[in-house]
Amino acid sequence: MTPHLPLLRRWALLILAVLLSACTAVQPADRPKLVVLFVIDGLPQRQVTAYRDQLAPDGFARFLDRGSWFSDAHYGYAFTVTGAGHAAVLTGAYPHRTGIIGNEWSDVVTGQPVYCTGDTSATYIGNATKPLDGTSPRNMKVETVGDVLRGIDPRAKVIALSGKDRGAILPGGHKGTAYMFMSGSGQFASSTYYMQRHPAWVDQWNAARPADRYFKTEWKPLLPDAAYARSLPDNQPWFGPRGGALPMTMGARADDQPGPNFYAGLLASPFGDALTLDFARAAIAGEQLGADDVPDILSISLSGHDYVNHRWSAESRLSHDHFLHLDRMLQAFFAELDRSVGRDNYVAVLTADHGFMPAPETSLAQGRAAGRVSSSQLLAHVNTGLEAKFGVPRLARSLSASAIVLDRKLLAERSLELDAVAEVARDAAAAHPQVVAAYTRRELRTGSRAGAPFFDPMRLTWKADVSGDVQLALKPYWMFGSSSSIATHGSPHPYDTHVPIMAWGPRWVRAQAVDRRVEVADIAPTLARILRVPAPAASEGRALPIAAR
Repeated sequence: MTPHLPLLRRWALLILAVLLSACTAVQPADRPKLVVLFVIDGLPQRQVTAYRDQLAPDGFARFLDRGSWFSDAHYGYAFTVTGAGHAAVLTGAYPHRTGIIGNEWSDVVTGQPVYCTGDTSATYIGNATKPLDGTSPRNMKVETVGDVLRGIDPRAKVIALSGKDRGAILPGGHKGTAYMFMSGSGQFASSTYYMQRHPAWVDQWNAARPADRYFKTEWKPLLPDAAYARSLPDNQPWFGPRGGALPMTMGARADDQPGPNFYAGLLASPFGDALTLDFARAAIAGEQLGADDVPDILSISLSGHDYVNHRWSAESRLSHDHFLHLDRMLQAFFAELDRSVGRDNYVAVLTADHGFMPAPETSLAQGRAAGRVSSSQLLAHVNTGLEAKFGVPRLARSLSASAIVLDRKLLAERSLELDAVAEVARDAAAAHPQVVAAYTRRELRTGSRAGAPFFDPMRLTWKADVSGDVQLALKPYWMFGSSSSIATHGSPHPYDTHVPIMAWGPRWVRAQAVDRRVEVADIAPTLARILRVPAPAASEGRALPIAAR
């Protein structure tokens, strides 16, 4: 019998492996039937905690009181804008990997504008499409959690929707389906990248014209006036000629029926987000999300807070009230998810694509140095330094995604070496009184300035084939001037990088508050672990410690 012992041992080990595999195989109950991701566009973490005492019992409080939430969550890169943030959440990767370095940028060779989700080969279904409109994820170079999930099991559904095209397309990934609000018609539409015709449930939703019910509706404050004492009163002088006060009527006084201006105006109010959540309800029913044992993903990007904060600032009463409206809308949506999908069948995660700086006027009133910088004047300042060195005017062509782009054609004509010119451009930019840091293409590519102020987040925001030649950042509380925004974002400073990360789902997520630093890149590997699939290949985050005990 002795000669057969090795064979018997091998058979025993094989049987043991099969038994262990059977015991540890992923059962349907091990995974949620639905993952719901909420991205609140432009929500800084400071607002969540500042107004915590005014929250409803089961909106944001569901995460804060009964889920896992992280008080020190940040984006790790420098140019914190909507496109880059939405690309990061479900890829776990930052712009240096995703290729989504901003909302738009200039082609470094041709100078032509590039939009983060622009794709002229695809058009909106049933709606007009402009040349730079967002219609596909082709500019995003990496996969999402949803792409991984559908690659393993094509029966899984990944649906993403938003008031903005980039807020739907980028989380939806390459294998999901995106729907975006059409400000010209008040509809939600997909594009021909995903399908040639909408499913019947989308046509039925659009045919009912739900946006029209908000025509001439008032946005009224939820709470008595005294409850807003901690935020700025309405109609601040620096709101500009349009002002800003509640109550606010949707639609111009002279309009007698809904039109494009009315539909676009809904986005800077609670009603645009209400429409997005209504469409999400239709998607859950129409696509039967969470109805079987194959996990689905629903990504909902609520765009209104960003529009409100740009127009009136995060410190305004309008922003304060809008946040409270979001809270009540989340509470109602959770109640419906509990009924339709089942409270023990889904996981919800909430974050933001970026934070928000205080308006310069607010910072000045608090004694900080603050203000607005003219991008054209900064570029002229750099060009003055370049001309003094090389004798050639306008070598710096443009600012693109917070980077100076040098004129490649002009450099070639004058036989100038790009890296040498970039070094002079960097020094000129760094000498500008409102610039805090500037680094060249060569420095970012080689990592030669690692550890220098803001270098590491600026390196994560820069990608060689699409980014400019000198990446820069403004000093805290300074912003580039804009005709449409009294406050903005896009810096490596904490007011822009610090965002909420919250998760709920009692079967998978324990209740806890965590105060150590985490990053938005950690969300994708966390969800991949919950869904029992590999993390996206480009992911650079680490799974968050949220597992239910």
